[in-house]
Amino acid sequence: MRAAALERRAAAHDPARGAAAVARLLDVLAPHMGRPVSGYMPMRSEIDPLAAMAALVGHGPVGVPVIEARGAPLAFHRWTPGCAMRPGPFGAQVPDGGVPMLPEVLIVPLLAFDRTGARLGYGGGFYDRTLAMLRARGPVLAVGLAYAAQEVARVPVEPTDQLLDAIVTEDETIRPALGMPDRPPV
Repeated sequence: MRAAALERRAAAHDPARGAAAVARLLDVLAPHMGRPVSGYMPMRSEIDPLAAMAALVGHGPVGVPVIEARGAPLAFHRWTPGCAMRPGPFGAQVPDGGVPMLPEVLIVPLLAFDRTGARLGYGGGFYDRTLAMLRARGPVLAVGLAYAAQEVARVPVEPTDQLLDAIVTEDETIRPALGMPDRPPV
């Protein structure tokens, strides 16, 4: 399933579609301005969230995930546009000399998703452990950022999997708790 999802995402990868998804993402995050946010440094064919992260920096702390150990939740280090970066584990860039932060809103990359909020990641369980830890501390909003082509009928779910609160694509915002997409009236 991961290999097929990687192929679908790579085929859908397009800067214009990604920019449309990021614009929709900023609308979804507008009510949460000022809360600590985590984005991610895009790899491969992931949608690039850096424009949204740069817009959020002026309102509150923004961080990126840092893998500290296999089997552990992610750590988060503060990020600002143009800050010094270095390669982290698995090839993702991380802030050099990172300052720890704790997000309340997470922009989450993924390989595939379904309308229940289930997410297929790369298989390490990092976001599942992290979301479980953060949700045990208080309210957290987890928003998946994906191309519409990454949607599948059903993502297999295990008891430790954490569901997303929303999924934003270039076409719509899906809010699983409501079971209906957020679409502008036609």
